[in-house]
Amino acid sequence: MVESELSYEQIRLNRVEENKKRMKELNLRKLAQSIRVSSSPKPSPAKPRTLRLPVDFSEVRRSSRAKNPPPSYREMGLEPLERPRRSYPKRNLLNRVYASDEARMYAIDRAEKLQSSLEPEFPSFVKPMLHSHVTQGFWLGLPVHFCKTHLPKRDEMITLVDEEDDEFVTKYLADKNGLSAGWRGFAIDHQLDDGDAVVFHLISPTMFKVYIIRVSDEANNDSDGNEDKENDTESDKEQEESVSEARQLRSSGKRKRRGRK
Repeated sequence: MVESELSYEQIRLNRVEENKKRMKELNLRKLAQSIRVSSSPKPSPAKPRTLRLPVDFSEVRRSSRAKNPPPSYREMGLEPLERPRRSYPKRNLLNRVYASDEARMYAIDRAEKLQSSLEPEFPSFVKPMLHSHVTQGFWLGLPVHFCKTHLPKRDEMITLVDEEDDEFVTKYLADKNGLSAGWRGFAIDHQLDDGDAVVFHLISPTMFKVYIIRVSDEANNDSDGNEDKENDTESDKEQEESVSEARQLRSSGKRKRRGRK
């Protein structure tokens, strides 16, 4: 065993020596070093940076005359895209008056008569006013059946046109079936009170023609009727006085004729 191991080691050493001799003959070490040196990247020489000249943006002109100054648009005001919002005074809630049932019915009857005279091809409805419509909440609920049948299915801006053809834009809420933003201004501007009856005439899909029947007209009519009655009683008294005077004159004439006979 010992001899075999020695012979193997001797053979290995001999081969190593032979390989070294061959490498010296072939100059493999120098070739490997030259390959390493050639494979390493060489830094490229930096290119000289060219200086950029400042660019002159002034317009080339042939004339020596001074150029006209550029137009200035700062003084020109732009037109507002939205309509100016109206300002309305606050109403005194302490002095509010509640309409009587008779006055309400009177206003509703007059509104229904006015509604019957409108063009039937355009739908309409009568809405009696409450304090919540004209003094506090300023929310106007519309008839549900009318909204489902004739008004848009989504939120839309609806214009109210009064009897003087003044337009008021309001916000219609489809889910709540009523008018919200803009109705306050309409109610205050037209001084709507509790008991007034308003006729809404739908003249286009998003436009109402509005007619107002005021509950105060009923009181004025009563006062006018009382004045007429007073005038009638005064005329009756005058007629009675004139008749009595005529009778007295006739009786005095008869007495004079009898005395002459």
